[in-house]
Amino acid sequence: MTGGSAELHRLDATTALRLFRSRELSPVELMEALITRIEDVDDAVNALSERLFDTALASAREAADRYARGRGITPLLGLPVAAKEKHGIAGHTLSQGLVAHRDVIAEHDHPVIERIRAAGGIVHARTTTPEYSCATVTHSPLWGVTRNPWNPRYSPGGSSGGAGAALAAGMSPLATASDIAGSTRLPASFTGTVGFKAPYGRIPGLAPLAADHYRGDGPMARTVADTALLASVLAGRHPGDHATLADPPPLLSLPGSAVDAVRGRRIALCVRLGDYPVEPDVEANTREVAAALRAAGAVVEEVSLPWTTEEISRTMFTHFGHLLGPAMEDDTAGSEHLLAPYTRRFMADARAAAARDRLLDGIRAEARIQAQLAEAMAGFDALLCPASAVAALEADGLYLDGIDVNGVHLEHYWQAHMTGPFNIANRCPVLAVPSGMATCGIPTGVQIVGHPFDDATVFSLGAALEELRPWSHRTPSFGLSRV
Repeated sequence: MTGGSAELHRLDATTALRLFRSRELSPVELMEALITRIEDVDDAVNALSERLFDTALASAREAADRYARGRGITPLLGLPVAAKEKHGIAGHTLSQGLVAHRDVIAEHDHPVIERIRAAGGIVHARTTTPEYSCATVTHSPLWGVTRNPWNPRYSPGGSSGGAGAALAAGMSPLATASDIAGSTRLPASFTGTVGFKAPYGRIPGLAPLAADHYRGDGPMARTVADTALLASVLAGRHPGDHATLADPPPLLSLPGSAVDAVRGRRIALCVRLGDYPVEPDVEANTREVAAALRAAGAVVEEVSLPWTTEEISRTMFTHFGHLLGPAMEDDTAGSEHLLAPYTRRFMADARAAAARDRLLDGIRAEARIQAQLAEAMAGFDALLCPASAVAALEADGLYLDGIDVNGVHLEHYWQAHMTGPFNIANRCPVLAVPSGMATCGIPTGVQIVGHPFDDATVFSLGAALEELRPWSHRTPSFGLSRV
């Protein structure tokens, strides 16, 4: 055993698999430890929309029997996975946080759930989101406010905020997420966890919105290796998603030390991505990450990009105005009065963008932004930048009037997030990893951006950073009595 049952809720998935195979740990023991942990802390964190303990324990007992017999060992056998509620499970609710949809039942498993179950993973809990996953804070009239385990005043981010909070609080070693504007990378950064935005087509989505080239489903975890493990299970062609690609090469296959893979790599550092008003502690932590890579033998050079927050926001909302916005209006017709203010604001902004700019105008802007990124990354293996210009968001914040960052007022609080450009350039893989702690007491994160479909590079650099600047020893202290 590894430190006794009191420590099991912090066990990483890769170690758990090794202990399962050696019969030093039973999947039942791990599941019971996580259930206890959830019962102890989730009332304060509010990261879960549903608990599936009975079926999870039955599946854990079945996995233990397969390990005992030495047959039927699959890549995730016995591992608990917290699933984002939007990843539907047949026979369970699929509300997406909408009060009007609280009784909607999924008829089929989402492709992500299919693959987890086929690999032996066990969905023991489902995680909260904002309504329709359209905000980067996680609260809704249906589920209430999800809080950051590091400091409950602040949000774990969104829209995969429940996933990030559950991981940070020790409720699961693995979680599913999705990302259309940063919904995986922002929660990872605000909670000190790891999130992967796969290139478009790498991981199957659910039709018809799987056709949206900004979106992508993917993994979150507390370590780079665990994130790669879940990504490898989720990736590959799927008959329900015409955009899916063939299976990728191994994501994390490093000879010797992970740091050995950094030596000689050329990394572009871009702290502001144009004119993003990055807060001082975010910038300082990003530069410390760059310095660690440089000290390990990487060539790190600072580059600039000509982007503006207004240009990126306009381009994104033109896209949303012609696709996601109309889909939300269709799904919420007749129940608009039940929607959260941020949902109504998103739909109004999307509607206004569609009236202002044609889809073709948006595609032209996307092509220009993609070309500018390719030019900045030419001659480099990857780009390093912050995930968010702002270190924290208030847990119950609405931000309907925008946000002030470093004395700059941004009309939309999404303009403080530095993730969106890489949904516009969505064939680029992006791994979000911790960069340090902010003065407000929650983590900050950086994005490692790869060239199109070069997933292996972002994982190798992430693994090196994990070795150079370990973060697994940092855990939330749960000062939740202050709420």
